[in-house]
Amino acid sequence: MNISKNVQPTWRFAALALASALALAACGNKVEEQKKAQQAKMAELTPTVHVLTVYPQNVLLENNLPARLEATRSADIIPQVGGIVQRRLFQEGSYVKAGQPLYQLDDDTYTANLATAKASLLSAEAALAKADADLARYRSLVQADAISKQEWDAAVTAKRSAEAQIESAKAAIHAANVNVKRAQIVAPISGFIGQSLVTEGALVAANSTKMANITQNDPMYVNITQSSADMLKLRKQLATGERVMNSHVDVSIVLEDGSVYPEKGRLLFSDATVDKTTGQVTLRAAIPNPQQVLMSGMYVRVNLPLAGILDAFAVPQKALTRGKTDTVMVVNAQGGVEPRTVKVGGQKGDAWIVTEGLQAGDRVVVDGMSIAGMLGAKKFDFKEWQPEQSANPNPQEASPMTGSVPHDDAAERASEVAAPAAKDVQAASEAQ
Repeated sequence: MNISKNVQPTWRFAALALASALALAACGNKVEEQKKAQQAKMAELTPTVHVLTVYPQNVLLENNLPARLEATRSADIIPQVGGIVQRRLFQEGSYVKAGQPLYQLDDDTYTANLATAKASLLSAEAALAKADADLARYRSLVQADAISKQEWDAAVTAKRSAEAQIESAKAAIHAANVNVKRAQIVAPISGFIGQSLVTEGALVAANSTKMANITQNDPMYVNITQSSADMLKLRKQLATGERVMNSHVDVSIVLEDGSVYPEKGRLLFSDATVDKTTGQVTLRAAIPNPQQVLMSGMYVRVNLPLAGILDAFAVPQKALTRGKTDTVMVVNAQGGVEPRTVKVGGQKGDAWIVTEGLQAGDRVVVDGMSIAGMLGAKKFDFKEWQPEQSANPNPQEASPMTGSVPHDDAAERASEVAAPAAKDVQAASEAQ
């Protein structure tokens, strides 16, 4: 009797467990079915995928290099005569013109020397007058043998000595005048003068004491440094035809605060030697500075368009995956997408410049594939990608394309990705 009572509760617990398991299995199957139905519905969706229709264009590549600004002219104000500074005749930081008086030194010593030189001239002129009178008297006497030949020679020598003394006195007067003029120190060049390094009452030494500095800042020199390895690589690319030399290089600079300086400069020359300590090659450009925004010694970054690539494709950076092989996703003939291996030849702004792997009219996927992958979509709604507008657009960064490019909305948007090539690159290619 006791055994039957123990078996009955055990049977009930087993039945309850079995019923619970069957209920859970039924719920699990239902959830799985709902999940598959939801995935099927999501797969039927057509997510929007943005694509860029690419066309070949001539792209002018820019090298972003460090540079230091330098005044085109710089002159230290150093006196050519010594003396005590009596007056400063300019305003510090102002613009001065060549020949404008800057300092006045005590010139008493130099005016006294000038007076002495003038007195010496008068004495020499008096001696010459006496010598001329003696010769006039001795001429008739020597002819009559009234005086000796030696006395006649002495009179001629006295005349010549007086003439030499006159020339010496004139030279002394000129030297004294020069020193008197140099006691007033004038600006050797036009430009902006900086801080005065001496004050009134200071004693300055000739050809030694630096008194101030004048600089000419319009235009400014831009001293650019580029590694010799990069320069050698560029020359090899030009030799093989991978790139085309730009015949007219317009230089733009980026200031320390990140802003782009509005004026464009021109490249003057490239140094023929490499710095032994840094391995850098120096290039020099000149850039206008009418508003005196640029100052000598400023550090800037330079965009230097030395060369370009012909018939290349500009692809947004987010559309290209870089690795051992560079790939992009393109729209195929079946309306799907497939990977395409490409070759990158450089960078222009926010775009990679593709030289191989694409053809005119290819539609490159820019964004939207991540959402499509999450949905497991098999169909896509392709829309032309619109480049984002810059917060501070610079109209000088874009210029009309040269060459034969189809006048299509997609082509125009593609050309907005990277600045098109300048006419100089096209002209250089035709010259080849």
